[in-house]
Amino acid sequence: MQTINVHCVADTAKFNGFHAKVLAWCFLIIIIDGYDIAIAGAALPSIMTQMGVTASTAGFMASSALFGMMFGAIFLGALSDRIGRRWTISICVLFFSVFTAAAGLATDPVTFSVLRFIAGLGIGGVMPNIVAQMTEYSPQKIRSFLTTAMFSGYALGGLLAALIGKQFIVTYGWQVVFFVAGVPLILIPFILKSMPESLSLLVQRQNADSLREVVGKLAPELEVSANARFVRPEQPIAGSSVSQLFREGRGFSTVMFWIAFFMGLFMIYALSTWLTKLMAMSGYSLGSALSFVIALNLGAVAGSVVGGWLADRFHIKWVLVVMYALGAVFLYMMTIPMSTEWLYFTIGLIGACTTGAQIVAYAYSGQFYPLSIRSTGVGMATGVGRLGAIVAPVLIGLIVTLELPLQQNFMVIAAAGMIGAIALSMIRHECSASSLQDANGQVIKRKVQERS
Repeated sequence: MQTINVHCVADTAKFNGFHAKVLAWCFLIIIIDGYDIAIAGAALPSIMTQMGVTASTAGFMASSALFGMMFGAIFLGALSDRIGRRWTISICVLFFSVFTAAAGLATDPVTFSVLRFIAGLGIGGVMPNIVAQMTEYSPQKIRSFLTTAMFSGYALGGLLAALIGKQFIVTYGWQVVFFVAGVPLILIPFILKSMPESLSLLVQRQNADSLREVVGKLAPELEVSANARFVRPEQPIAGSSVSQLFREGRGFSTVMFWIAFFMGLFMIYALSTWLTKLMAMSGYSLGSALSFVIALNLGAVAGSVVGGWLADRFHIKWVLVVMYALGAVFLYMMTIPMSTEWLYFTIGLIGACTTGAQIVAYAYSGQFYPLSIRSTGVGMATGVGRLGAIVAPVLIGLIVTLELPLQQNFMVIAAAGMIGAIALSMIRHECSASSLQDANGQVIKRKVQERS
């Protein structure tokens, strides 16, 4: 009987149209997700004016979605290991599309916050599932690049929010950017029909017909017999998926990932929520302030793509350490007076080394954990990291309320980047699934050579 290891097939496959289809779906969903996250920051000055709220209250309003994202990342990330990624991703799209659009109808801070919290469940839940999906189906040689290229859609979503906000908020009000978020509902039937299911779940259920179809698309040159048996490299792990994150030497590194994600998401959401308002307080018009957000997200797109390319050619861990550290340096530079041109350039570099670096961090965490707990590992790191995302808008809002010098905001964000770099440097890469897989491959290769 023919035995096919689906994970090995995915690892060694050559990039083809099927991979492009998976990449396109994940890329599109991440664009939508990034848009839903960024619109609060783009609309914040107008929301504060219309609802008459203070900076500290606005910080709590922005954090409500992030609080929902924390729970969504933890629970919906683990849920997909049981019901499959197609349904989990579709549920997430439903949540964040409906309730983000509904937030545009809110007229008071409490209603707005409740609706954004519910939307946050979907926004947070979709990320670990998309990371796991892209990691699982990507060829090993270009895995980091494809994952980060896919995640560059997150920055494009932020860019789209800034562009739509700049074009329409002044004329039609802040609500318009929220109403646009309801459009992706039409994608759900197509996601359920076209997106492939998790390889791990298909093997667990021994769905031979679907596995034969997927393997045929991954590697068209591979001849699959009618009675082929499909396996994966590791058996399902008994016990709690969360507890497995702390076994086999992964515990310390898991905590380091959590700290790094906390700091990385702190930087991202401090900037995405408050950059427009901070630049407006510095004397720039709303349109000009939103232009800085565009520069931030353009830098993030470039940083994610270049970071992924570097991660496939050098050690992904050290690429990340350097990016986080540079992010701290560039944020510190925001405290130094400079021309407007250099300010745009510096903010672009900040985007590359904050959002861009975090995208590479998602790729690294996806490669660190074994296939059977990958969604849980990424989901927990993202969920704990959301605490940083929750704290950031509130803390920066309090600093703004206290009327401290604007430079203090950037110093606080820069400190988070440096702490994140230190945490990443302490991850035990030799305990990662990718490192162990490479080591096993070398042992097998050596044994074959000895026999010959």
